[in-house]
Amino acid sequence: MTLKTGVRYRKLNQSCDDEVDHGINTSPEQFDRPPAKIPWKAILYAMVLFLLGTFLLTIGLLVVTGHIVDTHYQERFWPLVILGLLMFIPGSYHTYFAYKAFKGDPDWNFEEFPDF
Repeated sequence: MTLKTGVRYRKLNQSCDDEVDHGINTSPEQFDRPPAKIPWKAILYAMVLFLLGTFLLTIGLLVVTGHIVDTHYQERFWPLVILGLLMFIPGSYHTYFAYKAFKGDPDWNFEEFPDF
């Protein structure tokens, strides 16, 4: 069964020299990366996570030490501490990431920052 697609093939040149085709005009500017767009929405989300996690951790620790509620209700600090940690850890990492990228540290850039 022979398929006829109408595409004509030709043999490639088999020369072994490593010369570059000089018929194409290239400039170094075409290989420069455009500046990365700053993901403001993701930075705001990271800061909200960081601040809310800090708030929940603080409230949870004040509950366990007895500064806010009576010692009879100290078992209620676990949900506050767990939710606070679940928000604080990614929020603090991404806030630090955004700070370093915004300051221009060469090891940190917004191309690797998650965009939500």
